[in-house]
Amino acid sequence: MTFSRPNLLILAGLGSVAMMAGALSFQYIGDMPPCKLCYWQRYPHYAAMVIALIALLIPGRFWPLLGAGAALTTAAIGIYHTGVERKLWDGPSSCSSNNVTGLNPTELLDQIMNAPIVRCDEAPWEMLTLSMASWNAIASFALALIWLAAAKNRI
Repeated sequence: MTFSRPNLLILAGLGSVAMMAGALSFQYIGDMPPCKLCYWQRYPHYAAMVIALIALLIPGRFWPLLGAGAALTTAAIGIYHTGVERKLWDGPSSCSSNNVTGLNPTELLDQIMNAPIVRCDEAPWEMLTLSMASWNAIASFALALIWLAAAKNRI
């Protein structure tokens, strides 16, 4: 079974739409505010949605390859975030520690006033022992394959 290029582009774009719908549902319905790394994982999905629309209008391989790059970027951030959650490596100090050394009084007050700080090294939800970051990485690798198939497919 083969899919046409437009169908693959729509599927890839809708995949990012679904990922963002899930993330926003967890945030607003599930009351699970995102951490800094969660936000970082969202940006490539937003880009992929726009890229999918552009790729539907402009022929060629550039846009689908750019979409694959966006999907691989969010997958890489998801792997990094998973490692932070599993304590395999340190995450950004702004969301993985309670360290306030080096902050001037204004920065410290800003940090306090913008609480609660959502920690990047704590997974608020898991399914089958995988966190949202892990699931994002897996789904994003699948989306990258769809983008690559669209780049290869000229139909």
